Amino acid sequence: MRFEQLEQFVALGILRHFRQAAEQTQISTSALTRSIQTLEDEMGYELVKRSTRSVKLTPEGELFLEYAKTTLSELELTKRRIFQSVNGNANEKLVIGYTNKASSIVPISCGQFLAQYPHIKIEMQLQDQQELTRKLQQGEIDISVYSQAINSIGSDIHLPDQLVLFVSKNHPLAHKNDISKQNLDSYPMFGCFSESKQVQTMLNEAIDSLNKSSSIKVGSIEQVMAGVVKSDHFAIASIEHANAIAENSELVQLKTNKGLNHEQLVVQTSQQTSITEHVEHLLSLIKKAGAAFS
Repeated sequence: MRFEQLEQFVALGILRHFRQAAEQTQISTSALTRSIQTLEDEMGYELVKRSTRSVKLTPEGELFLEYAKTTLSELELTKRRIFQSVNGNANEKLVIGYTNKASSIVPISCGQFLAQYPHIKIEMQLQDQQELTRKLQQGEIDISVYSQAINSIGSDIHLPDQLVLFVSKNHPLAHKNDISKQNLDSYPMFGCFSESKQVQTMLNEAIDSLNKSSSIKVGSIEQVMAGVVKSDHFAIASIEHANAIAENSELVQLKTNKGLNHEQLVVQTSQQTSITEHVEHLLSLIKKAGAAFS
């Protein structure tokens, strides 16, 4: 059973005349007759009552006519959806607002998007963040793009390169990325002295910044490593002990958030914006470009 056969049967069912139905579907009357016979053979029922003056559908034919109409209607709807998915709605317009910090991201992303969806119009607006928020809430823009700090100063760990934090390999923080102050609050701390006065000053400042100066336990690197292995403590030491720490298979150096880019891209859509497949594609291009520039 082919879609053109359904179209031919619908024409016959509406016009109730073989010649007129054949002309409408641009085939010969004999070809239309064979097409209907093929449908009847496939269905196993007589669909059409033929006479010299008129065409009547059998009860089975009437049911099949409704099926054919519904199927063709669904086919047309699916074709439109596929076209819009690939090409976008010819009348669609997307308004994108962005801050100055995102000015190296949004235009590039939109250019890439328009190369694939030339039928969609895009309007770009450079705004401050407060205005972006207002316009997004009012539905005046579809997408807003801006950057913001990802950590407050109070939660960051800013350790000099001369210092390292480490824990036992079985510690809950051992395999966690981007350790912050908050993560360390509930764990006691060991400290190891440095032979360098300059590095020792850094150690003291770091201990103070972690609010551990009144509770820290100190010792030699051997004592500290042994204590960390057997407990849930974390420890701080100078870079001069980094090799000893690395060579101990029971220890893991923590990854703090000091090396993170403290700005992240925020992409938001208006509640009035329909998130279609091509809108999702544009959002992914923006986020990808943001990752490349971070």
